[in-house]
Amino acid sequence: MKQRPATPADLLRTIAFYLVFYPGTVLILSLIAAQLAVPGAGFIRSIMWWTRWHRWCVTRLLAIRIRIEGEVPSGPVLVAMKHESFFEAIDLPCLLPMPAVFAKIELMRLPVWGSAGQRYGLIGVERDQGARALRAMVSSARERIAEHRPLAIFPEGTRVAHGARPPLQSGFAGLYKLLGLPVIPAAVNSGPLYHSRIKRKGTITVRFGPQIEPGLPRAEIEARVHAAINALNDPAS
Repeated sequence: MKQRPATPADLLRTIAFYLVFYPGTVLILSLIAAQLAVPGAGFIRSIMWWTRWHRWCVTRLLAIRIRIEGEVPSGPVLVAMKHESFFEAIDLPCLLPMPAVFAKIELMRLPVWGSAGQRYGLIGVERDQGARALRAMVSSARERIAEHRPLAIFPEGTRVAHGARPPLQSGFAGLYKLLGLPVIPAAVNSGPLYHSRIKRKGTITVRFGPQIEPGLPRAEIEARVHAAINALNDPAS
């Protein structure tokens, strides 16, 4: 799916999205900040409101349809997802039941969102920090597994342009080996529609692939996940 030129209608829809989604985000963020100041898990409901608010704005204001292909995973699995835009990062709690997401440690240090993310169960990723950081991630991940939650990771490490096929980050294979979980690869083609200042009308597809068993050699798991998460790069897909 190539990015088509933006139309005047795309521009109007995008302006409406910015005028509605971001003020709503500020209100919900204020509510979360207040909820974090008291005991309890009420802030989790507000996080869900926010991600559903985003999904509503995407589908109703931007006229982007969301198509889910394959079986949506649940329970203790490792979901390895393509990352082309902020869409899938924000939408993950809509896609999966209470996912514990591997996220850049910098995000965990943001005011309000960082505290909310830690209490929600995000797992901080510290790149280039060696075995100690990996052990900390595995320990946090096992806590989330004990809660019977799916784990989600962007194995390429950051957002990439649609059609780009960078190698997976080395930490993915390490986590796969140490956690001993089956992997569900997920392809996403959000980039051409969502990853630009002017959003485009169309359909974002999230394709969950077949489960990959634990215990495979590093080269094999990386090759199978890499192929599966890039399945929507083909214009014919």
